[in-house]
Amino acid sequence: MKLALFDLDGTLIAGDSDHAFGEFMVTQGWAEGELHRRRNDEFYRQYLAGCLDIAEYIDFSTRAWRDRGLDEQLAVSARFMAEVMAPQLLPAARALLDLHRAAGDLVAIVTATNEFITRPIADALGVEHLLAVELERGVDGVATGRIRGVPSFREGKIERVHDWLAGLGQRLSDMEHSVFYSDSVQR
Repeated sequence: MKLALFDLDGTLIAGDSDHAFGEFMVTQGWAEGELHRRRNDEFYRQYLAGCLDIAEYIDFSTRAWRDRGLDEQLAVSARFMAEVMAPQLLPAARALLDLHRAAGDLVAIVTATNEFITRPIADALGVEHLLAVELERGVDGVATGRIRGVPSFREGKIERVHDWLAGLGQRLSDMEHSVFYSDSVQR
């Protein structure tokens, strides 16, 4: 079996979905404009510099929507997908995904962005397997602002891939060939 792993932001889409969702929260009036932008931009700079505290960021980034009702959350998610993300889906990325699927490869998206934002994007790209930051949910099903399990962030991406493959009864060493597409460089 062959394995094809894809980063999301800057690889399958022409931007950063997490940062864009923060901006969308501002345009929807769910987050305080300038204050939210400054804080979101600072977290983004930390991410680019490799010093982001992912738990602190998840608490911040979910604050604008996590106290809303589930129906309201899903409605804004659908609007974000249609208005912001759909235009950013890269045709070349779709073609590459189709190529791997046609070859019978096991395909997954591995991203540090949370599942609330990325599941609709993965679905639009026809990718079943998504390894995203999982959000802890309360008894009402609403996100708490905390991370559930190991975040798919930095080294956590590798751990999550190994765990996901184990859940499928596979190991990375079982793969005939593996490839990971990303816009990031190893430092």
